[in-house]
Amino acid sequence: MRKADLVNAISEKTGISKVDVLVTVEALFKEIKNTMEGGENVYVRGFGSFIIKKRAAKIGRNIKRGKSIQIPEHFIPAFKPAKVFMEEVKANVHALPKDNGSDD
Repeated sequence: MRKADLVNAISEKTGISKVDVLVTVEALFKEIKNTMEGGENVYVRGFGSFIIKKRAAKIGRNIKRGKSIQIPEHFIPAFKPAKVFMEEVKANVHALPKDNGSDD
């Protein structure tokens, strides 16, 4: 499902115009991103947590040049689904849909 599909589904279920739903979805994503950029996690009860994970510094390898490189400590965003969310997915998903080749 892409963002456009999500907007269409919400619009159909709520009767709210697609433009208004798109503005709301974009505002939600922007607020989550801004909050995490500020160093805070975002918790949505029953859905999951958008958390910041710390990756330790490590030595990596440049395969083409055969040299070791230092990868500094850094932070990455991550999503941790709520237990209720995971249980519902486990109970209701019986087979994975075919991949349509899209990465977004």
